[in-house]
Amino acid sequence: MNSHITTPIQWREDRLLLLDQRLLPGKENYLVCTTYQDVADAISVLAVRGAPAIGIAAAYGMVLAVRQVPPGEDRLTFLAQAAKDLEATRPTAVNLAWACRRMLRVANEAVKQGEELLERLWKEAYCMAQEDLAMNRAMGEHGQELVADGANILTHCNAGALATSGWGTALGVIRAAHAKGRNLHVYASETRPLLQGARLTTWELMQDGIAVTLVTDGMVGHLMQQRKVDVVIVGADRIAANGDVANKIGTYGLAVLARAHNIPFYVAAPTSTVDMELASGEEIVIEQRQADEVRQVGALVVAPAEVKVYNPAFDVTPAEYITALITDRGLITAPSRSKMTEVFAT
Repeated sequence: MNSHITTPIQWREDRLLLLDQRLLPGKENYLVCTTYQDVADAISVLAVRGAPAIGIAAAYGMVLAVRQVPPGEDRLTFLAQAAKDLEATRPTAVNLAWACRRMLRVANEAVKQGEELLERLWKEAYCMAQEDLAMNRAMGEHGQELVADGANILTHCNAGALATSGWGTALGVIRAAHAKGRNLHVYASETRPLLQGARLTTWELMQDGIAVTLVTDGMVGHLMQQRKVDVVIVGADRIAANGDVANKIGTYGLAVLARAHNIPFYVAAPTSTVDMELASGEEIVIEQRQADEVRQVGALVVAPAEVKVYNPAFDVTPAEYITALITDRGLITAPSRSKMTEVFAT
């Protein structure tokens, strides 16, 4: 992990500490989670966010759940309910369900084999965090080859250390290219309504000493028209079997604009974000969030209190608009069902 980046997820003395990303960049404060419900609440309110990060947080939430089993109650039944509660917090990112189901499988195996359940689940959660870090590093190495010296890169939302176990997907690619000595400049779109690009991405890149310029979401078309963008790199919350990608709302618009201006559009995501059980992006459930996220910016009211609001957290970008997927298993250019199956069938 880059030494400048604060670790977003920490396990200390039987407690899970989650960096409260709602307060960034103004304040670094960790939420102390002692129950799986604490973790579920943190995920729901976006104190922890980013597909890989919420998966890892949920895995540790399952560890906490072991300590909560009431006397006389079946442990596996209690853990199954905990997994269901954690999965229900956010429906779009596949990493959440993937992590919970993996932890349940391990719990069942541990009970059958007579292993100490708490220790076994903690080891699995820790392993998942380390795996994510390794996948992020691998993506960075594969993707950095696509970033030329002097490139102007546009990214959307936050797909950095804060969204993962500590390195990043889209920002991991940028970090890897920067580490190779390339002179880079990043445009970070603010990412309304919750401003993850403005609050989090700029903060991460500035800590790394990578040149970054903040722009509003509505400026990106102009930037492309003015030939100020050489490449777009974003993350993902779920990738379907045909290569369609769900990511933060606004990603689809960027992909269409990139196609119109002949700009490469790359999506960086680990294997844990790929859902081969979904045939296409049409099957991805899109999370709908609270209206006040749009009516307000923090505590500041910016719209009439009674105005109707449509607030999907994500959109789906068809595979045809994606130049390549950057994965820990390598690059998948012009992603398609056959290419996805070849890479992710096992």
